[in-house]
Amino acid sequence: MAAAAFGQAWSRVTIPVSGTAGEATALELAAQIAQGFKAELNVLFAPPDPAELSPWLGEGFMGTVQMSTLDSLKAAAEESELTARAQFGAITYPGKVFAALESPVWQDLASETRLSDLMVFGEQSGKGQGRLSEAFQQVLMEERAGVFIARRAFNLNGTAVVAWDGKEPSSRAARRAVPLLKKASKVVIVGAPTGDNPADLSRLGQYYAAHGITAEIDALAKGEIHNLLAEANERHGADFMVAGAYGRSRLREFAFGGTTRHLLQHTQLNLYMAH
Repeated sequence: MAAAAFGQAWSRVTIPVSGTAGEATALELAAQIAQGFKAELNVLFAPPDPAELSPWLGEGFMGTVQMSTLDSLKAAAEESELTARAQFGAITYPGKVFAALESPVWQDLASETRLSDLMVFGEQSGKGQGRLSEAFQQVLMEERAGVFIARRAFNLNGTAVVAWDGKEPSSRAARRAVPLLKKASKVVIVGAPTGDNPADLSRLGQYYAAHGITAEIDALAKGEIHNLLAEANERHGADFMVAGAYGRSRLREFAFGGTTRHLLQHTQLNLYMAH
């Protein structure tokens, strides 16, 4: 009993923000998750990064256009940070901290990611839109962090659906989500009999049982897997889904597999993902 529970708590939930109005929902849901674990809510403001302009600015020369561009970037960063701090101030959860990332922003964010138990991103980032879209891809695919895409209000103690095919990404997500699944009142493992050697869903059920989680099994019919997963979530009234992120990360380009891309871009599901 003690061994199964050991090391399964989350102590730091991190959410990068860019200071846009659309991030308020993700912030609220990140605070809800942090509160559920009595964890620190680590809010990181990611400003526009002057380091990304270095190839264009050149070395050893700063003309009028370059200086004007840097001034505009600085003004935009200051305005965005004010918005981010205002949204942070509206969060009622007391266990919160705020920090602004420093240039090079991605390296600073990567360091924070490596010392976090869960990374949270909002709707736009998951769709590959907005200032944090590249950061989302890199955190998920390069850092291989557990990521929660927070899109709509949900019950942390509600129903969770776990999509599992026995392969590495979905298995990594299924394992890392154990602390989250322990909060759920109902866990359903879903999978489709695809391929020459389809996964035995009961094996994941046995793994969860060793962690004190009772899970139902829902073997899906054959068909388009992304449609079957969406239908399963609706059928079970899921508050969130756990799924592996398939694809190959490429800088400045989303290269997710079809099912992952569909879940991110064409559903409103709250998703816990790992690659």
